[in-house]
Amino acid sequence: MLDEIYTELIAEHSRSRENRQPLPNATIRERGHNPSCGDDITIELAVADGVIVDASFNGAGCAISQASADMMIELMRGKPLAEAKRLAELFIAMIQGTVTSDDELADLDEAAALKNISTMPARVKCATLAWHALDNAVNKL
Repeated sequence: MLDEIYTELIAEHSRSRENRQPLPNATIRERGHNPSCGDDITIELAVADGVIVDASFNGAGCAISQASADMMIELMRGKPLAEAKRLAELFIAMIQGTVTSDDELADLDEAAALKNISTMPARVKCATLAWHALDNAVNKL
């Protein structure tokens, strides 16, 4: 049952086009690239008064990288930069297997469904690509 939900969620988010578009009013753009598998994502954030007012991404890659980026974009809209950074660090810690408590991971909303990727070393970079790009972007602002 959980495997089905996980598979459906990845399929749904990886195919979604809602968050995959240029963001003309972007304050910052940050590229994430994984040369070992070819995943390539650029996130775009529109930031005003320390809050991510809009976000989007473009790029190509495997279903996990695309789904993870889509979930991240949905989660980040309306978040203060400090909260966005905290969530990016939490997601990365989850995928690295250092944070496992469902209570702690609840803040990640749907992205917490990717928790089991921590058991698939070949997929860790795919899942965290957009989140690392987000963290890099926030650090530059």
